[in-house]
Amino acid sequence: MAHILITAGPTRAYLDDVRYLTNASSGRMAAALARAALAAGHRVTIVSGPVSVRYPQAARVIPVVTTSDMLEASLPLLPEVDGVIATAAPCDFEPITRATGKLPRQDGLTLELRPTRDVIATLARQAAPAQWLVAFALEPDGNSDRALQKIDAKRCDLIVLNDLTALDTTTTAVTVYDRRHERIGSKAGTKQTVARWLLRLIDRLAVATE
Repeated sequence: MAHILITAGPTRAYLDDVRYLTNASSGRMAAALARAALAAGHRVTIVSGPVSVRYPQAARVIPVVTTSDMLEASLPLLPEVDGVIATAAPCDFEPITRATGKLPRQDGLTLELRPTRDVIATLARQAAPAQWLVAFALEPDGNSDRALQKIDAKRCDLIVLNDLTALDTTTTAVTVYDRRHERIGSKAGTKQTVARWLLRLIDRLAVATE
């Protein structure tokens, strides 16, 4: 059976010691995938940003806060795993300067931001040929063109397209594309139902990459 690394939840980009940028990712999809993977007999390690969801006790969970933390925790794990499922929604930007303490209330605030490192793209560049990578792409309008651009940029084997209705809910609807840009299936339902369906697709992918 496989050892699967799942990145999960949001990350935070701190403006000062109190305030931060983040998003509404809940970790529910990661938890559902972890349960499905464990039920199929796989080992699971989860690198997760701050969430309130409970992950399965049988999974190894490594908590992180920032996007940099997530990448630094995931990279050393890469040689140990057979594949990666990147459900996390890391902060794409961070302040160039983080203030100490708490910024005072004021009439306006101008932020200078820089891109954070792309977690899944960095993992993909360092992955071995036999390792598989699956990324999630949240597009507000379900735009498959942007998702297909991401599968190329991130060098993944599969990309799972969903939209804003998946954020912080128990249900989702996804469409999966492979690296040839072929649509290989769609599924809607509870995140647990969709997770079991995705695991069957991923298991077939894992066999194909052996």
